[in-house]
Amino acid sequence: MEFVDEATVTVRSGNGGNGAVAFRRERNLPLGGPTGGDGGDGGSVIFVADRNADTLLPLARTQLYAARSGEPGKGNNRRGSTAGEVVVKVPVGTVIHESGEQVADLDADGASWLAAPGGRGGKGNAAFATSINRSPREFTFGGEGVSRKLRLELKLIADVGLLGLPNAGKSTLLSRLSAAKPKIADYPFTTLKPQLGIVPDGHGHELVMADIPGIIEGAADGSGMGLTFLRHVERCRFLLHLVDILPVDGSDPAGNYRVINGELAAYSPILAGKPQLVVLNKMDLTGSDEAARLFRAGTGVEPLVISAAAGTGLREMTTAMFRLRSGLRGGA
Repeated sequence: MEFVDEATVTVRSGNGGNGAVAFRRERNLPLGGPTGGDGGDGGSVIFVADRNADTLLPLARTQLYAARSGEPGKGNNRRGSTAGEVVVKVPVGTVIHESGEQVADLDADGASWLAAPGGRGGKGNAAFATSINRSPREFTFGGEGVSRKLRLELKLIADVGLLGLPNAGKSTLLSRLSAAKPKIADYPFTTLKPQLGIVPDGHGHELVMADIPGIIEGAADGSGMGLTFLRHVERCRFLLHLVDILPVDGSDPAGNYRVINGELAAYSPILAGKPQLVVLNKMDLTGSDEAARLFRAGTGVEPLVISAAAGTGLREMTTAMFRLRSGLRGGA
């Protein structure tokens, strides 16, 4: 299925049914007491976060969600039928905006938001009977439904966001640590959509890792695909910054590390302030030890070292990830 993380939809709730005007008809009582029933309530439109949904594509294709109106009231004190709700399932992490303002954040499985409440059913004339007015002809119209134009934005929720320039080895690492099967190849932008993987620690605990598509220099200004996907990093507890220690283009790993951090800072100070684990990848290649020494000298950072392809250093890195998450949760 195509990954879509933005959609604009219109939601419209149903009108309430009108109340009825009716009277009891009996022999020798041509105009008996009032029996007009109330109208049924109009249907509402509700958004619900569903962990089994992973894209906003269905909403991009179906841009109108309209509920039915309630039925009018009937004689013999019969209430009109209430219209059913329209439930719109969205991925966990969907943020909803109206006129530029955030109106809902469905950040947990099962979280719901009433987007458009249905109109209330009108009152039939039976509701207006009194000891003085025994044959009222009053009734009320059903309430009108609501129409709203909404913009939906998906922000993936994960414990750790996996960042790095294209070809840093993020997809290979995710496939090594989890059951996720991202596309892996020797060219930039292999990952065209965020990938989620469940990483176990071997002791019954798990964390969620999100592989974010490769960010390039200028991403925060709209270059490449980075700007499109940087929003998905905002939800992560911390970041795993993967650095290719021997880039095939001959670029400087320390410089590449600074590029990514610069784009994070340009996009959001909050994003730039998230805790990071810095990891040097492809340490199985000849010359990697010297390149790692230069990286440490150029950045002042003491990174973890791994080879995602060879599988070395992954246990130590996984332990560090769980330790960091535990600290961020306050030991939980």
